Amino acid sequence: MGFAESTNPTATDIQGIFDRIAPVYDDLNQRLSFGLHRVWKRMAVNWSGAKAGDTVLDVCCGSGDLALLLARQVGATGTVYGVDFSGEQLAVAAERTSRAYLPTRIHWMLGDALALPFEDQTFGAATMGYGLRNLTDISQGLRELHRVLKPGAKAAILDFHRPQGMLAEGFQRWYLQTIVVPTARDMGLTEEYAYIGPSVDRFPTGREQVALAKQAGFTEAVHYPILGGLMGVLVVRRGDDLV
Repeated sequence: MGFAESTNPTATDIQGIFDRIAPVYDDLNQRLSFGLHRVWKRMAVNWSGAKAGDTVLDVCCGSGDLALLLARQVGATGTVYGVDFSGEQLAVAAERTSRAYLPTRIHWMLGDALALPFEDQTFGAATMGYGLRNLTDISQGLRELHRVLKPGAKAAILDFHRPQGMLAEGFQRWYLQTIVVPTARDMGLTEEYAYIGPSVDRFPTGREQVALAKQAGFTEAVHYPILGGLMGVLVVRRGDDLV
């Protein structure tokens, strides 16, 4: 691919990565997180405030983990939209839906997180899992989330976190270099996963994410570090007053 050593892969580069890893994406997540990613995703869905009957959105939905959890949260009277720029990931998500026997209708849509294909104030809650870090314009992604949320609605954004402190930073680098990259190499995906370290290095800290969220228009923003600060969930809320 040639871009693995670049500090700034393009949107097309990243889209290509997720298309290629789609067949093994779920298995990789399970192995790399020792199954904990499912716990973190449930935390994000709970923090999103999604409730029965809501119309909700999962941005950068990938193979559909968060969207499926949202479907169980909103129930038969709710509606879920999952948006991703990888057609291969969406194909996996659609196939999973066919086996899930959910009463909730999930709409899988090919789309750009920087220009979401929805009207203003459409959704009662939103999630994003491991997508914000991969956006070429994080601020624009947050503005789009703000635009499509209803007044008073929340979004929960789960991603790697750049930990503070030498010990935590050292552990994260060790984890990426000795767990993530070798596991990806064993599955024939060395170049596809080599970008993760640099992407974490340039990802805003929790405090910086809070500042960016408020600049995007959210009246409330809190970043919750998890797993000793190696991961984090940014929870944002659109204000009730639109004046």
